[in-house]
Amino acid sequence: MNIEQHMAAATRIERSLQKCTVQDWEMKIEGAMLAGTHWLNATLHRMGVTQPAADVFHSYLLTVNEYRRLCVAADETVRALSEIEDLRPPFVRGNWQGAQAAADRALALLSAIRVKVTQAG
Repeated sequence: MNIEQHMAAATRIERSLQKCTVQDWEMKIEGAMLAGTHWLNATLHRMGVTQPAADVFHSYLLTVNEYRRLCVAADETVRALSEIEDLRPPFVRGNWQGAQAAADRALALLSAIRVKVTQAG
């Protein structure tokens, strides 16, 4: 995907997230991860760090060296996405207590990612 496609997808997902209720913590975490991934890819492409044919899908699938390389370019954004992804196993796939707070945290991290990306543009 190119920069504009990533930004459009992220914006669509964020609009959908606004329809979620308090009980939709799984969707909020998943949506934050999906939109955050699009925002991250848009900024990495814009910076010339990655090419449109080489999108990042999940930070945990990156090699250690690639993760470090991307952190040099966009540290706060990469780490924020990583934190959102870390919320998925216990709260989306699991049933840990505090899911609503985790969803709020995911949305706050998504907002931070979006702000970083849109300010850089």
